Amino acid sequence: MELRGKQKRFLRAQANHLQPLFSVGKNGLTPTWVAQLNGALDRRELIKVSLLQNTAVDVADVKEYIEEHSDIQVVQTIGRVLVLFKPAEKPEFQDISVQVAKI
Repeated sequence: MELRGKQKRFLRAQANHLQPLFSVGKNGLTPTWVAQLNGALDRRELIKVSLLQNTAVDVADVKEYIEEHSDIQVVQTIGRVLVLFKPAEKPEFQDISVQVAKI
């Protein structure tokens, strides 16, 4: 599902109050880290990821890695923080994706 402008704006507004759940540190990006992101997004649908000061990768690298190795969509990047969205597979966790589909 490719997000349109209004849908991204809605998701950015929903993510405004969230704190980053995951961080990218000196270990960098691994398939295990992406699998953990997928697991968290299956229950929450919208999360933030921050890049620590000691990481060797930059925001563009993280965005590219996530989009290549999963079906997670990067909604926004603000400084060293990324906002990620993925519709949940189970209907009981599909709160945000139902609202996004209506927009």
